[in-house]
Amino acid sequence: MLAAKLTSRLTLNVLRRIHHGTHYSCVYSLSNCLLHTTKGPHSDSSVSRVFYGHGAIRPSLRLHETQHCGRRSFSLSAATIVNSAPAAVQPYLRLMRLDKPIGTWLLYIPCTWSIALASDPGNLPHLGMLTLFGTGALLMRGAGCTINDMWDRDFDKKVSRTATRPIAAGEISRMQALVFLGGQLSLALGVLLCLNYYSIALGAASLSLVVTYPLMKRITYWPQFVLGLTFNWGALLGWAAVKGSCDWSVCLPLYFSGVMWTLIYDTIYAHQDKEDDVKVGVKSTALRFQGQTKTWLSGFTVAMMSGLIAVGINAEQTLPYYAVLSTVAIHLTHQIYTLDINNPDDCWKKFASNRNLGLLLFLGIVAGNLWKERQETLLQNEEEVPKGLPQHLHTEHPGVDRAGVHRAHKQNKGKGGGKQKCAVNAHRDNCQDTPSNRNKQVPVDRDAW
Repeated sequence: MLAAKLTSRLTLNVLRRIHHGTHYSCVYSLSNCLLHTTKGPHSDSSVSRVFYGHGAIRPSLRLHETQHCGRRSFSLSAATIVNSAPAAVQPYLRLMRLDKPIGTWLLYIPCTWSIALASDPGNLPHLGMLTLFGTGALLMRGAGCTINDMWDRDFDKKVSRTATRPIAAGEISRMQALVFLGGQLSLALGVLLCLNYYSIALGAASLSLVVTYPLMKRITYWPQFVLGLTFNWGALLGWAAVKGSCDWSVCLPLYFSGVMWTLIYDTIYAHQDKEDDVKVGVKSTALRFQGQTKTWLSGFTVAMMSGLIAVGINAEQTLPYYAVLSTVAIHLTHQIYTLDINNPDDCWKKFASNRNLGLLLFLGIVAGNLWKERQETLLQNEEEVPKGLPQHLHTEHPGVDRAGVHRAHKQNKGKGGGKQKCAVNAHRDNCQDTPSNRNKQVPVDRDAW
């Protein structure tokens, strides 16, 4: 959001200098295009406007207005792409929320955390795997939205923010939506089949959550918890896709932290609709917490950060990871402290900022993983063995084959922190500090280090 605002202000300043004295409605229309992805909670409505002075510019006219500046300016926002599609296709694109990518981001980000954590020390996350999961997130989010709108057709008609959704507005029938859902799930299955058998079974297990989540708002005040279970399944699947199975000492705390994160941002989101929810008779954590929302969100933040610390310990993460965790904690604290639960626009801004928070954590994991290579290099370049002690023996553990320790560490680095430590300790236990070992003068195999 900050980057978008800075870009917008810079653009405004440049255009003012180039087109001094021209009609400024084009300038503010361009500004709105650049900030299009940060719209408020009523972005579903086709009558939303951008005001400057006493004038108003309809969203459908934004591209047209920018042409008055002497050059054509195109918005790269998702909504503009959807609006430029053929008229017959637009309802289906809006049904899968292609014009509102924030949900896709929030589904995709836990996958990136898990993939990055599963990468070998010193290596970047596998780009092909990130691309595959990005495609899957787009398809599964679309399928989930389709299922949700099919269940909530009657409810959506009664809420101003959702009344324009394609099924509620009558643009798409339930049968057409069902056929479209089948197509999305078929493509998602194709993505899933690109993974290993363990991941295929694990991914298929999430379908029950995808189908039943929309019903939870009718049953319990905790539908956001079920959404957390659904949206963060990628925290398990990403690791399994890279490693072939889950290391539960890493995956479970990561999954738990993701669920807590979803409870934070989706409770904030739910406060936008709490009045309409009461009218139509659906439940949410916003209605459950009410005036105690900030207390609950603070508790979820503590739980989330505790889980992420456990992830860092079990995955042997390094300094950059923990530095980013501190930044994440500060962001969440500020987000909760400044939240106005009775201001829908503020709730939307706080909710949308979680995309950047999730991406920041991903970068912290990547940086921490790259830092591991530096630590291994320092370990290999440790001080020379004291005189009288054979070069093949470890300085801190007499009698332990130094090259063997490193070899055990390297061979087991992909099996998780716990297994790696066990392998190294087992090698040390098998070595004995005997006079015969100290008398050996075995040359050091530097390549094995």
